[in-house]
Amino acid sequence: MTEKTIDFGFENIPESQKASRVRGVFDSVAKNYDLMNDAMSLGIHRVWKNMTMAKLNPQPGERHLDVAGGTGDLARRFIRAADDVRLRRGGEPAQSVICDINAEMLLAGVNASKDAGLNLSRICGDAQALPFPDESFDVVTIAFGIRNVTDRSLALREFYRVLKPGGRLAVLEFSTPPTQWLRKFYDSYSFAVIPPMGQLLANDRDSYQYLVESIRRFPKQAQFAKLVEEAGFSRVGWDDYSGGIAALHTGWKV
Repeated sequence: MTEKTIDFGFENIPESQKASRVRGVFDSVAKNYDLMNDAMSLGIHRVWKNMTMAKLNPQPGERHLDVAGGTGDLARRFIRAADDVRLRRGGEPAQSVICDINAEMLLAGVNASKDAGLNLSRICGDAQALPFPDESFDVVTIAFGIRNVTDRSLALREFYRVLKPGGRLAVLEFSTPPTQWLRKFYDSYSFAVIPPMGQLLANDRDSYQYLVESIRRFPKQAQFAKLVEEAGFSRVGWDDYSGGIAALHTGWKV
């Protein structure tokens, strides 16, 4: 029986190999991950993450799970945003849990000065089989990670499972600009600039080539929104950022 195949960038590989191949990419880029996101987004990923927090509106006492969140960017933002609210009206500190399948990414994200005073923890785990009980979190996020998951529908169902009733999901991911001129510009920039930049800055062209290709293989906004709905989420929608270079997909567990 022929094994089912799946995309790995522009290559099609046996489904059983994708997780290990992706792990190899992120083992390689872990130390330069934030630099990679700067290269792939022209530095705007930081603004997109701030916009994600504004959309989520973190509150005191909430428990947040950041899947594939190795460097801790979103987790720290979540706690600090909740703390801003807590300073105004009181309440318990928010908590963020970073869950990443890649131990190298978790280690790369450890920073004593950035983590100081934050209710932050890390655990190695798979988005497709989260190591948490049902209804454990108020918010689940994943930024620039869902396109690397082998079975995205299974991961989305896991996100739904661990959310409390009334919980909310935010998936920030590189996407497809709907306007042709911007799509052509970003394609040209991505393929001509990012892999050579990866070679120059991280001595790793192949990993950056895969990451660029993986964006092109990711479902368009409406297609991915349908997957979110099929996982059980309500009030599903998305906001295009920077003309659709990235999109924030949201949904609620009701």
